[in-house]
Amino acid sequence: MAEISITINGRNYGIACDDGQEKRVQELARFVDGRLKEIARAGAATNESHLLVLTSIILADEIADMKAQGVPMSGQAPVGVAITEEEEVAIVSAIDLLAARIDAIAGNLQKL
Repeated sequence: MAEISITINGRNYGIACDDGQEKRVQELARFVDGRLKEIARAGAATNESHLLVLTSIILADEIADMKAQGVPMSGQAPVGVAITEEEEVAIVSAIDLLAARIDAIAGNLQKL
C-alpha cells in the first residue's frame, strides 16, 4: 500500500492507495481540485465545506448523467478509454475517501 499526498482546495491530504496507483490517484485529485476551483469561481459556495459538498454533488450528477446516457461505469470502459481493474479500484478508493471527508464535514456543519 502506497501513501501519497494530494492537494484539494489548497489543503494537503494523505491518501493510501495500491502500489503503482499513485500517479492515477494524483490525477484524480487534480481533476477534483480543478472542478472545485471552477465552482468556487462561479461563487456558488458560501464556505469551504459548502464548496466541497457542492463539488461532490456536481460530480455525482455528472456521473448519473453519464449512466443515464448508457456510459458503462464499471466492468467495462467506454469506447476509446481503457482502464485496468487496479485503476478502477484506485478511483473507487479515492471517491470513498472523499465521500468520508464530505460526511465528516457535513457532520461538523450539523453541529454548528
